[in-house]
Formats: sequence, C-alpha cells, structure tokens
Amino acid sequence: MAKVKQICEEKLRPVIEEMGYELVDVQYVKEFDGMSLIFTIDKEEGVTIDDCEKVNKVIDPIIDELNPTNDAPFTLVVSSPGLDRPLKTERDLRRNLNKEVTLTLFAKQNGKKEFEGVLEDFSEKTVTLKTEKETLTFDRDKIANIKLIIKF
Repeated sequence: MAKVKQICEEKLRPVIEEMGYELVDVQYVKEFDGMSLIFTIDKEEGVTIDDCEKVNKVIDPIIDELNPTNDAPFTLVVSSPGLDRPLKTERDLRRNLNKEVTLTLFAKQNGKKEFEGVLEDFSEKTVTLKTEKETLTFDRDKIANIKLIIKF
C-alpha cells in the first residue's frame, strides 16, 4: 500500500503542481466498499468541487497508465483538505503562522498531550507555540497533529 502512495506522489505531484495546486496528501486505504486512492489538494484561495473535478480528469488517465495497484480495483477520490485538517506540510505551517492552533502530542509533556496557542515559529525539527502563560517548543517527531482553531 505504501508503494502505491509513493508511486502516485512521485509521478503526479508535478502534474498537480503545474495545474496550480498543492498536493497535500495521497492515501491508498481500505474503506467499507473497497479500496480508495485519495488525493488531497489545496490552493491559497481554497479548493472548490470544480477544482477537484478538473484534477480528477487530468490524473485519472495517468493513473490508469501507471497502474500502481497492479489492476486491483479502487475508487479515485480528489478532495480538499477541509478547514479542520491537520497542518502537515511546511507550506501549511508557513501559511498559518501567528494563528491559533491546537497541538496534540503522541505522549504527555508536562502532564498534558494537548496544547492551545499561537503558532509562533517552526523549523525542520521543532514547532514553537505561544500559549497564554508561556512559549513552548516541541520536537516535530513527537507531534501527533496540529490543527487550526476555527472560530465562527
């Protein structure tokens, strides 16, 4: 399954980026009705259903030619990441600097696994969060996910 994801990312990232989108993630997962190959795309202004359809039409014949699943059936899905998606890429983090986030760790630190604050800085190895009381720095490999706090 990892090989399908790797093949699709390597071969289709340039195609999707040339179309003006960011490839956020590729997943090849078992769902209730069979296997799904899911491409998550984004762009600065957000992604519409028309964007998803446009990308789908371009990558579908390429995937057929690549045959990453060795003829195993799957459903191709192209979707937007949604407002509450985890921030995964450097671009995600950069775009959301100085915004409020929830950061969740794999294991407790200072007796807690979840922290809320302003995403102040990040590097390849760390993420810095400014909470109401202090500024904290976390190792990226210990972070389960980071999500924007959505206020309506």
